[in-house]
Amino acid sequence: MLNRPEVRNAFNEHVIAQLTAWAEAAASDPGLRVVVLSGAGKVFSAGADANWMARMVGASHEDNLRDALAAAKMFLAIDTLPAFVIGRVHGAALGGGGGLAAVCDAVVSEDSAVFGFTETRLGILPAVISPYVLHKIGPSAARELFLTGMRFDAARAREVGLVHAVVRSEELDLTVQRYVTEALSASPTAIAAAKRLIPRVWGHAPADAMRITAEAIAAQRVSDEGQDGLRAFLEKRKPGWAPQE
Repeated sequence: MLNRPEVRNAFNEHVIAQLTAWAEAAASDPGLRVVVLSGAGKVFSAGADANWMARMVGASHEDNLRDALAAAKMFLAIDTLPAFVIGRVHGAALGGGGGLAAVCDAVVSEDSAVFGFTETRLGILPAVISPYVLHKIGPSAARELFLTGMRFDAARAREVGLVHAVVRSEELDLTVQRYVTEALSASPTAIAAAKRLIPRVWGHAPADAMRITAEAIAAQRVSDEGQDGLRAFLEKRKPGWAPQE
C-alpha cells in the first residue's frame, strides 16, 4: 500500500527506492503468488510529489538522468514480478500513478476514479512509464492522452485497456478478491512463464514466434507443476497449488 495520504500518495525518491527494494526482494520469494497494489486515503496516487519536483527544478542533466533511471528501474522491477499483480485504484491515478496501474496485470477501478498522463501540462513527458502504458493502451490512445495531458474517467480507462474492471466503490474489494481467487487457481510457475512470454511474443509474426512459443510450452509441460496439472485434470482432482477446500 502506498501510505502517504497527506500528499495523495505521491512519488518521491524515497518511495521509489522503497518500492524498488520491495519488488526486487519479492521477485525472489517463491511463496508470493498475488500482489495487490493500493493507496491509503482518498486516492491511489497523484503522481510526483510537488516538493520533490521543486528540488529538481534547476537540477543538471546528469541529476535528472539519475533520477529518471531510478524511477525506470522501479517500474521495471514491478512489471517483471513473477507474481500476479492487481491494481486497486480509487480516487485518482495520475502521472506516475497511471504508470503504476500500467505495470499491474489486472486493474480494478472504482467508477468515480480519474486517470491522466498529465506531464505535458507541466512541460515534461510521461517518458519512463511510456513502455508499459503503450503496451496497455496502444499508440493511438497514447497520442491522444500523452500529448494533451487530459484527464479521463474509469470507463475510458477500461475502453483503452488500462483498466480491466470498473465497479462501484462498495464492490471494489470484493472484485479485487475475485481476481485473487482466480490467480490462486492458476499454477504459479505457469503465471510467471506466461508473464515472461507475453512481451517476447508481442509484435512478432506467428512464424517468427513459433520457436519461442513451442519452447515455452514444452518447458512448462515437463515442469513439476505442468505434470501435476495435467495429471490432476485426468484424475479429476485439484492440482497441488490450488486451494483445496
